[in-house]
Formats: sequence, structure tokens, C-alpha cells
Amino acid sequence: MPTSPHTAADAAVPRPGLLERQGIIRPLAFGYLAVMLFMVGDGVEVGFLSPYLESRGLSGSEVALLWSVYGFVVAIAAWLSGALAEAWGPRRVMLLGLGIWGVFEVLFLTVGVAAGNYPLMLLTFGIRGLGYPFFAYGFLVWIAMETPSEKLSRAVSWYWFASTAGLGVISSYFAGAVIPVIGEMATLWLSLAFVAAGGALVLFLVRARVTKGPPASMKDSMSQMVKALTIVKTHPRVGVGGVVRLINTLSFYAFVVFLTTHMVNEVGFSTAQWQTIWGTMLLANVVANLLSGYVADWIGGVNTVAWAGGLGCFVTVLALYYVPEAVGPSFGITLAVAVIYGLALGAFVPLSAIMPLLAPRHIASAVAILNLGAGLSQFVGSAVAGLVGPIGIEGTVWVIASIYLVGLVLTFTLKEPKSAADDAVADGLIPPSPVNEPAGAAVVARSGE
Repeated sequence: MPTSPHTAADAAVPRPGLLERQGIIRPLAFGYLAVMLFMVGDGVEVGFLSPYLESRGLSGSEVALLWSVYGFVVAIAAWLSGALAEAWGPRRVMLLGLGIWGVFEVLFLTVGVAAGNYPLMLLTFGIRGLGYPFFAYGFLVWIAMETPSEKLSRAVSWYWFASTAGLGVISSYFAGAVIPVIGEMATLWLSLAFVAAGGALVLFLVRARVTKGPPASMKDSMSQMVKALTIVKTHPRVGVGGVVRLINTLSFYAFVVFLTTHMVNEVGFSTAQWQTIWGTMLLANVVANLLSGYVADWIGGVNTVAWAGGLGCFVTVLALYYVPEAVGPSFGITLAVAVIYGLALGAFVPLSAIMPLLAPRHIASAVAILNLGAGLSQFVGSAVAGLVGPIGIEGTVWVIASIYLVGLVLTFTLKEPKSAADDAVADGLIPPSPVNEPAGAAVVARSGE
């Protein structure tokens, strides 16, 4: 029987595979595993490095300064990762991050920790802070550049699932299992194996369609870094998105400062109980990082971020304070509240898909602002936690919760341009259309709009 033209055309187009249907394009598939492995190595130290350094003679204030310097560098690197990815290409930025992390981790452990040299610890640990944002956020830029817009919500959900599973879950279980056997120092050295494995996957197995020529000159690179900031002038909603991303994890970093002490010393949980509650919250967040992309496909990214994220965090931030105050150290009830809080934090993930659509001609610059918001969130959260002294825990919790209401309102301004012409107008490439003429009349609108 002759084949109909319709059937032949269908046969000529291969059906997307399982990964493609989830938003993971085949050339970048191994990159998700690479990020997970890299973040396991980067996160191994989080749960024990501070007390370990104190046991080697550092004071609490010295350890706090070490993390502050590291956090400052991470915030700058988070922004630079997007700017440099556009100038040099994401692959080169990721490999640069791999090299920086490996070299300065070795120096941190040898001339810093092993030698007991605190100034060198500050220097090497601080510079190492460039490594993980270049590697991890560089891959996020790569995803935004390569993935079709209709699949981007799911793609970034899988990215955040891989990143947070490596950093917050697998690394913690690994450290807890091996430290009693080989000790802290050997565990720190083992982190290099995970980082190297992630780097090897990028080096040999990640192949993307985007190609870049030789790295840009220093002048062009500086120009790109400036553009990664000035984009908020030509595309104001990109700046708003950066603020919303800052708000996303603000409560998490604030709670790290004071909530554990409150729950243990004042509410009455044991340290083991609260660690279980907090760890389960992080596990729920990992799940939400994945599911929120699918929810965004159903109800829209803006609605997901605003209602499930903004309103959800407003309610659960307050509940994390008031529920234990009302019922006491009830493990089951507080665990349930913490799980919902973790889910609400993860509902902000579609923001990573919204931002590139706000400036489709400058995807890397838009993601750079997103990453800058992520980096600054730790600083702002820690600063807000400083309000506990003057206004108390209850007042501070209300400040944090109210900030999420501001984020909810801001989220509704993050509507993507209706057509490519709108983006060209913002760039000054074409003049604004007359009031009675649709902005996209002369330009083909993007797919799906």
C-alpha cells in the first residue's frame, strides 16, 4: 500500500526520546550528572568544616570571616558566570571553574589547613569561591542558550534538582558515612574526586550545538560584563527578576543564622530532632525543584513563582515560628510545616526559565542577573538575621515573611515580551511602534505566543 504524504512526513521526524520530553536535550544530558557530582564535592565540607577548623585552633570569629570572604566571592562569581559565558562560551567558563576549584582546594588543604596558616586559608578558600559558580551557573547559562523555550521550565527544574541533590543531600550523607571511618581531612581530600569526575563528564561527554570561536579579548570581555549589569536599564524586568531571586532563598540563609538555636534552646527540640527536620525540609526542596517545572507547564511560570513560592513562603515562614510556639516540640507537626516550607522554596525554580524570555537577545546577561540575585541572597539573609538582636525573633520572622509578599507582587511584572519586536525596541534597534500598530506587526512572534 502506498504511503501517504502525511505518514511519510511523520516518519521523517523522529519522535523525541524520554530525556527530550523532560526538557533535557541530548547534547547536554551528561552535564546534569556533571553538575550533581561537582556539587557533591563542593558540598562535602558544609556540615563539618567550621567545627573542624575550630578544633584545629581557629576562633569562631575567624571561621565566620572565612565564610564571609567566601560568600562575597561566590556572589561576584555568580554574576560573572553569566557575563563570561556569553563572551567566552559556557563550556570554557565551566572548565575554568573546574581548574580554579581544584587548584585552590589543594592549596587550601596544604598550605592553609595542614600548615595552620590562617591568612593563606582566607586567600585560597576565597579564590576557590570562584570555582563552583563558574561551573554550576555556567551550565545553567548553557541550558538557557540551548534548550527550546517550550521545554525550558522542565530543563531548569532538572538542573536545580541535580544541583541541590548534590550539594544538600548526597554530600551530607556521604560526609556522615565516611568521616567516622577516615576522618575529616581525608574526607576533604575525597571531595576532589567528585569534582574531577564532574569535570571529566563535561570535558569528554557534553556536546552542545552552540559553538563559540576563540575567547573574546579582554576589552570585549569587560564590555560583556558591563552589559550584564546595564541590561537592567534596557530590560527593567530582568532587574526585578534578580530581586525576586534574591528574595527566594533569603529566609533560608536567615534561618541558618538563628533558627536552630531557637528551636533547640527555646522550643525544646533535641539537636538530632531538629537536624532531621531540617534535612527533611531540604529533601522536600530537592523534590520541589524538579516538580515545579512541571507545575509551571500546567499553570504558568509566573503563577507558580507568585502563589506557590511567594505566598507559600509567606505562610510557612510564619508557621515555622508560630506552630512550635503553640504546640511545643511536636516533631511530627513541625516536620510537616518544614516540608511544606521546603516545597515553597522550590516553587521559585521556574524563575530560571522566565528570565531568559525577558531578554531573548541577551540570555546570558539575563541569567547573570539571576545568578547575582542568588549570590546576594546569602548576604541579605544574614543581614536580616541581624535584626534578631534589636527586634527579637518574632519581629524578624515578620520582616522576612513580609518580604515574600513584596516578591509576590513583583513576580507579576515578569511577563515576557509579546514578540521579538518588543525586545528589539528595548535594545534600541528599532523605534517604538505607533500606538495603533501592534508592536510585533513587522516581526514574527516567538513560538507559542
